[in-house]
Amino acid sequence: MRLTAVESFVVKRLLQLEKHLDADSQNEAPNAAMSGLESESESDAGEAVQDDTLEPADCVETTYVPFTEEEFGEQGEQVEELAEENKSLIWCIVKQVRPGMDLSKVVLPTFILEPRSFLDKLSDSYYHADLLSKAVQEDDAFTRMKIIVQWYMSSFYKKPKGLKKPYNPILGETFRCYWQHPSGSRTFYIAEQVSHHPPVSAFYVTNREDGFSITCSILAKSKFYGNSTSAVLEGAATMTLLPRGECYTATTPYAHCKGILMGTLSMELGGKINIECENTGYRTELEFKLKPFLGGSESTNVVVGKIKLGKETLATINGHWDRECRIKDAKTGEETLLFKVDADLRAKRLPRYLVPVEAQEPHESQRLWERVSESIAREDQVAATEEKTVLEEKQRAAAKERSSIEAPYVPNLFELDSYGQWIYKYADLRPWDVRNDVRQYECQYKVLTQTRHKSVPIVHGAELMHPLRSSIEPVARSHRQSGAASSKAPKAKNKSLVLAPRDTNSDSSQSPQGVVKRSSSSSIRQINAALDQVNRVLEEHSKQLNDISRRLERMQYAPPAHLRHGAQNMLGGGVALSTVIKSLIYALIGLTFSLILRWLFK
Repeated sequence: MRLTAVESFVVKRLLQLEKHLDADSQNEAPNAAMSGLESESESDAGEAVQDDTLEPADCVETTYVPFTEEEFGEQGEQVEELAEENKSLIWCIVKQVRPGMDLSKVVLPTFILEPRSFLDKLSDSYYHADLLSKAVQEDDAFTRMKIIVQWYMSSFYKKPKGLKKPYNPILGETFRCYWQHPSGSRTFYIAEQVSHHPPVSAFYVTNREDGFSITCSILAKSKFYGNSTSAVLEGAATMTLLPRGECYTATTPYAHCKGILMGTLSMELGGKINIECENTGYRTELEFKLKPFLGGSESTNVVVGKIKLGKETLATINGHWDRECRIKDAKTGEETLLFKVDADLRAKRLPRYLVPVEAQEPHESQRLWERVSESIAREDQVAATEEKTVLEEKQRAAAKERSSIEAPYVPNLFELDSYGQWIYKYADLRPWDVRNDVRQYECQYKVLTQTRHKSVPIVHGAELMHPLRSSIEPVARSHRQSGAASSKAPKAKNKSLVLAPRDTNSDSSQSPQGVVKRSSSSSIRQINAALDQVNRVLEEHSKQLNDISRRLERMQYAPPAHLRHGAQNMLGGGVALSTVIKSLIYALIGLTFSLILRWLFK
């Protein structure tokens, strides 16, 4: 449908109002946080009194213990020499597959398994989450991007000894942990296997106190090419810097394993990835390069890239993702160290806390795979295979039972939004309120916030968080599609993050922006009613104009000469052209006046 000038004006005006309301709701809480920081020293005594009257937690906090078992492989190429009996098993697998085949359904031998789940493996990226806390505090957008790249590069240097692959998660399997920051805040990680065919893992990371949140779902695919195979992780992680309202998206390189039939069995990272922020326009392009056929140690695990603003390159990146990486300013030529993997960096890894195995739920990763891991630890591959088969058979039996009653599997912690993204059900993306929010804690896989006071109930759902967007969507959709078709996908990607907590047991207080949206609901309903009336009036006038146009087209005669002088300004049917113009002008004036009155007396 093509919009008229009046409709375009109305849509643009409403979109501007929506943007204004969103900006108010995003800026009000950060301003409150800043004012709280400025007066912190003046209110220490008062806070000491208030701490005694904290609102009690509605849910008992989960008990965690520190986890110190970490294994680091050697720097450089990741290789493994297989024993003769294991080579025969590899040959048995190779006979079952063909080039280009997806390996997700192939049962792998236990001797190549790393004794932990893939859900646990995905958490390796957050041992340096304090870099994200630092990025939130930076006022310069270019510096924020550099720190985020530094954090991203710190996700890969932890490697198992030898060539190992984590367990494929069982459908419904979950994993949870948190990292303790020096500042006292905690970064929580919640993960769930939401699909088995295809295999999809979803996770949510949050640290509201330090101002960041990450959501992601990963579709794991494996391809066999004869002497090599690639594990491709499809999906983009979306990180939100809560006080700044910025969203960053990042993709993941693929893992390439070669030497399956001939040569040394080795694995490396490859592919091009992007880290970009639509809000600031900054974009980082990184390429993980595979080792060439005649390459030496210096050509192993190479990564190159650039940081861009629009089409302009601001800095270049060069180095090795498991050793050292440097960044060079494109204007000044100054080169500095981006990150370096050494003892100092490992010492800065945040301590991670896990739920004790005996206190875990039956479907939690460590408890679920406990017997398999114990068998691998004592190098009993037969027992490990038997225990692994038991889990796989239970999964097949459960899938068969659901199929018999035609009941689809419904994840417990994540749900699909309207754009096909897996979203954590209890996501909380409000900026931290230093006057009311006390701490985050986890209870029954719900990451909640303990507060000093209970106030206005929490607004639930994206539609209530942004009521104006949902109200003008039917009218503005055609306007957006005609001028911004190319940006539809990024908007869909970011909208899934505008979620408030959906847990009615949460003791988090309503943020200032929730109050603003709640108080303006009556005004929004009036705007919606006015918009409906405008549409009806415009439709009626459009019909009249179309009727006049059709009558003009049907005119196939010329008036007699003695009538031409008096009728030269008349249309078909005896309607004067001046009358038509005046009617249109009066109609537009009346319509505009009506809108102004409704706007003033809403």
